[in-house]
Amino acid sequence: MFRTSDIVLITVMLAAAAFTYKTKHDAEAKYDELRKIQTQARLEEDTISILKADWSLLTQPSRLQKLEERYNDELGLKPVNAPQLAEFADLPQRPLTIEGIVTDMAKADGGPDRTVTGAVKP
Repeated sequence: MFRTSDIVLITVMLAAAAFTYKTKHDAEAKYDELRKIQTQARLEEDTISILKADWSLLTQPSRLQKLEERYNDELGLKPVNAPQLAEFADLPQRPLTIEGIVTDMAKADGGPDRTVTGAVKP
């Protein structure tokens, strides 16, 4: 009736059909995931373009001038003079060691002066 080769070929055919179905199902799932990501990216791009438009409206010089005139008494804004600008060389040099940075951070927080190991300095 059935030879061994027939049974083997039927088994191979069923395995190939199962593999094809699984591959198709996985590809469809990945395609759905891709569409969701593309939709999300499009939404983010739209949001960015809206935010850019809002930013350009908010930073218009004429609008800022009107706000400055309206709130001049409260803000006390004055034009910047050239001597008020500093050069890079005029800035104080910051410590470049971990210990110096940690010490400066501890002093800024008002806490005790600690080293990297956590021991409190007297």
